[in-house]
Amino acid sequence: MLHLTTGRLGSLLARRVTAALSSSSVRMASHSHEVSQTDMSQPMYVDRLDIPLPDKPYKDNLSAEEQSLKKKEEGPWSQLTKEEKIALYRMMFCQTFPEMKQPSDEWKTVVGVALIFLGISGLVVWWQKVFVYPKTPRTFDEEWQAKQLKRMLDMRANPVEGFSAKWDYEKGQWK
Repeated sequence: MLHLTTGRLGSLLARRVTAALSSSSVRMASHSHEVSQTDMSQPMYVDRLDIPLPDKPYKDNLSAEEQSLKKKEEGPWSQLTKEEKIALYRMMFCQTFPEMKQPSDEWKTVVGVALIFLGISGLVVWWQKVFVYPKTPRTFDEEWQAKQLKRMLDMRANPVEGFSAKWDYEKGQWK
């Protein structure tokens, strides 16, 4: 009944293939991902206690003064002054170990935020107790509980092993 000529079948398949290819390229183009500008394959400078010698020096681009100091470094170190040695160190490293180990005051912020949240939570609980929850039922009053205890003893509730078994009815006191 349904006869397709080979030409018509070929054009139908060609249209489907081109539509599939064009839609997939549109889909891929719509999912643009941000590419990091940092090339992780290149050596990097990092100040960390567990990496004492970074991959590259702290300063890459040296001024003329720093380049002359770098040339002077190749000679005997006894001829360098203390300031020059410190400047050479600062060209290689941003921080010293004591500077890296210096504790931060971040804990104060964390404790402060935690206390603020505890305070807000306390205010919410107080507000709920005052304005949301109903009053406590009368069964929590001490008078009610005393009357209930007397009633249970008068009824001799569970006299074998339970509550009334521990009451001496002749003396009117607990056994």
